[in-house]
Amino acid sequence: MPGIIPHPVYSKFPTANYDLMFLLRTEILILFFKIPEQQKAVIMIEKKSGPAGKKAVVIGASMAGLLAARVMADHFEQVIMLERDRFPEPGSNRKGVPQGKHTHVFLERGRQIMETYFPGLTSELTGKGAVWINDASNNVSWFHSGDFHKQGQSGISGIGVSRPTLETSVRLRVSALSNVMIMEKCRVLELIPADSNQRISGIRFFNSGKDAETTLMADLVVDASGRGSRSPAWMEKLGYQPPEVEKIKIDMGYTTCHFHRKPDHIPGRDGIVFLATPPEKRLGVILAQDRDRWVVTIGGYLGDHAPTDYPGFLQAVRDLPSPEIYHVIKDEVPLEHPVPYKFTANQRHHYEKLPDFPEGYLVLGDALCSFNPIYGQGMTVAAMEAGALDSCLENGLYGLAGRFFTKASKIIDLAWDSAVGNDLSYPEVKGSRTLMIRFLNWYIKKLHIAAHKDAAVSIAFLKVINMVAPPPSMMHPGIIWRILKHNFVPTIGSKA
Repeated sequence: MPGIIPHPVYSKFPTANYDLMFLLRTEILILFFKIPEQQKAVIMIEKKSGPAGKKAVVIGASMAGLLAARVMADHFEQVIMLERDRFPEPGSNRKGVPQGKHTHVFLERGRQIMETYFPGLTSELTGKGAVWINDASNNVSWFHSGDFHKQGQSGISGIGVSRPTLETSVRLRVSALSNVMIMEKCRVLELIPADSNQRISGIRFFNSGKDAETTLMADLVVDASGRGSRSPAWMEKLGYQPPEVEKIKIDMGYTTCHFHRKPDHIPGRDGIVFLATPPEKRLGVILAQDRDRWVVTIGGYLGDHAPTDYPGFLQAVRDLPSPEIYHVIKDEVPLEHPVPYKFTANQRHHYEKLPDFPEGYLVLGDALCSFNPIYGQGMTVAAMEAGALDSCLENGLYGLAGRFFTKASKIIDLAWDSAVGNDLSYPEVKGSRTLMIRFLNWYIKKLHIAAHKDAAVSIAFLKVINMVAPPPSMMHPGIIWRILKHNFVPTIGSKA
């Protein structure tokens, strides 16, 4: 039963064809997973296959993998995702996401990109209880260098949502595409080379559900398997030079606990963030999430991790430099025991520097670079990489790796330089400190001090960390003047 549904979001692909099986699958998703009726037309959209190839394979149904599958569905006749884990019940944490129970920040740039590829996603999430944060300055309090930033109208929105709720919604959207198949309990064993190892033509994987090994041929294989990616070993086995690995060890650990959220807890605010200020190593955050919950996370650099017993966790909250979060939870009953998570190092694989790389293969997401999670950059960088992949596929498969890794490295540079640069403000963190890094760390500290009195300075910072403005925007002459005024001309600064 062919038909056409136009949708203005897809300007490059203005029409879509769907068949009876796709229609039935869509109706099942809407019925059993309670997808809002207004999302029905969006889910039913199926964009035309592009010119890149017939079949693509994505290794890993992570957020990066789901985003990759979404853009590849526009360029291939069929996309097959292989996930090692078994998928949990909708809204439950996936085994392969150990950080899934902790605070997740959906940066504004990432939300915008996700909304482009999944129209109506924000409304769908808020319909499931996620919290719309109207303004990242007015509705969230930011503490750094001894005081809170002055609040103002930033124009930056956000959404408070748990990782399981977000990931489930995106996975259902991707699985609703008629040319995408997601297979769980499948572990990839090796790559299948062709043309004297110059091209990857498929993979061999073990399907534990069927207790069998299977070969799957493809025009393109994308590794989105995360930080534990085996791509470097697979490349070396095929005779390729493995990528240079850059690591900045920070020994970060944090502990998270959830609480019931009441309207009178912190009226008008959806979150409070205590950023770590050297030499102090502790940080803390409380953020509104779906299911009427607060998620509270206490973290620490260089082994200064929060306790995992509740009395110790509560004391760690009380020890934050201001008592706002403690006042919210001190008389509340936690919804579960505190959960720990450790992150040893920022890690980046420099595939863009390799002199040779096989055709028909890519690496993205945490398999390419994983950042200190306190900055919340991972999902947004993955979304930006998916956008880069979409653009690169417009020019076909030949030379794809070179084009993609070049674009991805520029995306990663922005996030890496800010995250690692800040981590290097701790003398105990080992890494190269150029004169520029030393200057920027000094400058950012002065920026936070100025932000205590000047909302414009704070908003400049918030735009950068939400990745809606480039880091150099914090050095606009007007911002520099405000920072100098509030740091070095206190009599003038106090009158601003």
